[in-house]
Amino acid sequence: MEKDKQLSVETMQIDEPCCIANTGCVFDGNLSNVVGECIFVDKVYDSVTFNLQGIQPVSKAPFGTLPTKKCGPKSRITRVLDIRVRKAFNPNNINDPKNLTITPKTTLSGAQFVLDERGKPVVVPGPAGLLQFLIFTDTTECDQEGLGTPIFGSQEICVSGTVIIEIDVEFITALGVTETATLRGRAAVNQTLTNFFELCMPSVFDSAFLPQFTEFCNISFLGRLATQSITRDINFNPATGEIFINLILALCITCEKKIKVPVQLCVLSTGFCEQEARVRPICGDQFPPLFPPQVSEPFVNGDTDPC
Repeated sequence: MEKDKQLSVETMQIDEPCCIANTGCVFDGNLSNVVGECIFVDKVYDSVTFNLQGIQPVSKAPFGTLPTKKCGPKSRITRVLDIRVRKAFNPNNINDPKNLTITPKTTLSGAQFVLDERGKPVVVPGPAGLLQFLIFTDTTECDQEGLGTPIFGSQEICVSGTVIIEIDVEFITALGVTETATLRGRAAVNQTLTNFFELCMPSVFDSAFLPQFTEFCNISFLGRLATQSITRDINFNPATGEIFINLILALCITCEKKIKVPVQLCVLSTGFCEQEARVRPICGDQFPPLFPPQVSEPFVNGDTDPC
C-alpha cells in the first residue's frame, strides 16, 4: 500500500492543459550579489529583417466527407466560419518531403563565402545547430576610416512541402437541421520569392576571427475561399458527402539576416540559473552541484591568500 502511494506521488498527474515556464533565474534585489562576469559569445554586428509575401492557389483540394447519414438531397453547406492553415511536420522523419521547408539561396556581391579545398562553403555551428557561413572581402579601405564595409546580396527563398488546412463550416442536414463541422485537408505549397539586401561587414584583418553570415526564416499562412463564394468554391456531393474546395493561401514570411563576430563581453550577473530539485529520502541534500560557486570577490594582486 505504501509503495502504491509513493508511486502516485512520483507520477504527479498534470491537471492543467497548459503550463508556465520556469527560467531558474531569481534575483532578490540585493545589488551586493551582482558581480561582473566575462563571457565569450557571438555578437550581432549587423542585421536586417524582411517581410515577404506570396500567393498559392489551391484547386479542388479534397476535404473528406460529411457523415452520409446526415446527407441527402436537401443537405448543403451554408456558411464558412473559420479557415486555419499551419505547417505540416512529421517528427518521425525530419526529411519527409511533405514537411514544409523554407530554403534560402543567397548570392553575395562585394564579398564572398569562404570555401574549402572542395569548393564548398565553410560553416560553423550556431545557436540550435544553425549553420553560419564564413565570409571574406578586402575591408582595408573602410578599416582606415574606422567604419564597416557594405556588402550586398540577392536571395531566392524556396517554400515547398505541405500545409494542413482546417475549415469550420455550417451545413444543413437532410432533415433540415443546421449543424457545424470541421473539415480537414492538405495542400501542396511550391513558391519561390526573391529579395535583395545590404549588410555592413566588420574588418577581416583587425580580428582573430572571420565574420559569420547566417539567416533564418519563419512562415505563416492566411486562407480564404478562392472567389469568396461557397457556391463556386465548395463542391459538395450530397449523396456521398464528399467535399472539394478551391482556396487561395497567402504566404507571410519573415526572414532575418545577420553578420556575427565572436567577442568577449563583460556582463553583470546575479548568479547561475538553478532549479530547485525534488528532494529524495536517501541522499537528502548530498547531491553534487552542476556548476562551480559564483565568484563574488575580485582577484587582488599581492594578496597572500593562495585562493
